[in-house]
Amino acid sequence: MSWEEALKKQEKAPRKLFIDVYTEWCSWCKKMEQSTFGEDHVAKYINQNYYAIRFDAEYKNPIEFKNTTYNFVKTFKGGYHELAALLLQGKLSYPSLVFLDEDLNLIQTIPGFQDPESFDMIIHYFAGDHYKTTPWRKFTKSYVPCDKMGHPAKGSGGKNEP
Repeated sequence: MSWEEALKKQEKAPRKLFIDVYTEWCSWCKKMEQSTFGEDHVAKYINQNYYAIRFDAEYKNPIEFKNTTYNFVKTFKGGYHELAALLLQGKLSYPSLVFLDEDLNLIQTIPGFQDPESFDMIIHYFAGDHYKTTPWRKFTKSYVPCDKMGHPAKGSGGKNEP
């Protein structure tokens, strides 16, 4: 989904945003797209709980976000998009995962490749608002991985949901 599409949907029915910040030359970005985002239960959970955006950190066109226009900045080695720099808090590392709340405020930026199991835990942590009340380390100890259908494993009592 594009920025424009996500922001239009956000106005009508607010949801958290998940932004996959990548570049075309990033091999780990491609691996994550295939292996992690390619898992059906992961894709289904993201689509049910977030507006998901794939954002090329070297996108050349301007983007309007929160009443500010962000542009591509040309550098000696190529360049970067100002919005990518903002979302990644100046740490241009790929892939990076960005989570925004329903008011489009930054919740967390997570740099680096995530395997399907780790990513599943991360998306549940933020979608279920656990980040507001439960430290990450405590959440990881009580988290029950989802099965391939996207349901908490048998006997978990649905612990992962709010």
